[in-house]
Amino acid sequence: MSETLLFALELTISGLLVGLMYSLVALGFVLIYKASGVFNFAQGDMTFLAALALASFVVKIPLWISLIVVLAIMLILAMAVERIVLKPLVARPPLVLFMATIGVAFFLQGLAQGIWGTQPRGLELGLADQTYDVAGMFISNMDILGAVVAGILLIALVWFFQKTKTGRALRAVSDDHEAALAVGIPLRKAWGITWAIAGIVAIVAGALWGSRVGVQASLALLALKALPVLIIGGIDSIPGAILGGLIIGAAENLAEGLIGPAVGGGIKNFFPYLLALIVLAVRPYGLFGREIIERV
Repeated sequence: MSETLLFALELTISGLLVGLMYSLVALGFVLIYKASGVFNFAQGDMTFLAALALASFVVKIPLWISLIVVLAIMLILAMAVERIVLKPLVARPPLVLFMATIGVAFFLQGLAQGIWGTQPRGLELGLADQTYDVAGMFISNMDILGAVVAGILLIALVWFFQKTKTGRALRAVSDDHEAALAVGIPLRKAWGITWAIAGIVAIVAGALWGSRVGVQASLALLALKALPVLIIGGIDSIPGAILGGLIIGAAENLAEGLIGPAVGGGIKNFFPYLLALIVLAVRPYGLFGREIIERV
């Protein structure tokens, strides 16, 4: 195998591993959108809050206890958002709900930094970062860990929404709010459960990305990195979030590694959005997104 082909294969594999973690971030958006029809601008800040809380607790108490404490915090947060923010806005236009999530995003970022400080922190999960040589390709064990954890959570969520009674009820809410209410599915309860699941996703994403790049305010900008994933996969599709993350992870790695040196680098920062624009021009609803036809 030629060195160029081997290098491209290495870039693809490492990109796919990182792509699963992109999928995890995008999944938080998909869950909220499917349940309430609104783009949750606060998902990135939920991830930042979870990572900052975990980084603060893990230096004082064991990791597993820290995870339980942060889980309790995120579940309380989910209930508070449902009761204080969403409850008064039931049946309001999606734009109103979107603006409300912007307010929640700024509140969460201020709350996290007000309690735990503004200094960047490292997040140690008890695993040293090592690189393995696999058939001439170098793969980080942190990438493998992130991909395995993200993959397990993604599979569990797909099973939950496909096989459980609660998951099917949440899918019914996403299809038609009025019809779900008509057959006795409580909308507020569905929203609360969905926000709680999104909070759990934020914990896992915050732990993985915090251990990878550190815990700082810029971690909230993961929300922007999830946008091309959502555009490519479809904002209302869980399989789309998974596939979109894999495509973005592999594509940005290949572009940076193969094209970047010829143009001075930096392609990784904008290539996902360029790819998303191309997909948007061909398939406006994404690869798995549901096309909505409105009669006027």
